[in-house]
Amino acid sequence: MKNLYRNIESHIPKEQFDSLVESDNVQIERIVSKGHTSPGQGWYDEQRNEFVLVLKGAARLEFDDGREVEMRPGDWLEIPAHVKHRVAWTDESQETVWLAVHYD
Repeated sequence: MKNLYRNIESHIPKEQFDSLVESDNVQIERIVSKGHTSPGQGWYDEQRNEFVLVLKGAARLEFDDGREVEMRPGDWLEIPAHVKHRVAWTDESQETVWLAVHYD
């Protein structure tokens, strides 16, 4: 048995991405942020649909159409493939733990 809250580094110099399950059609990953944002070079433009859920902490996503979404524990959303988005903010005072499911 495994636990989503175990093995989180105490000092996180960059976002931590851990693949939990992966197959041809789906990838489930845990992401841990602490004051991190998306890389400065641009937007995420995923090849697959993405379901994202905040389990702990807080974050703000920004979309290239100008829309912003604040997320707290329990908040989730579905991002269709090729909808450009980025992480604009995550809480610096605590870890933000995400569950992301990428699927066709």
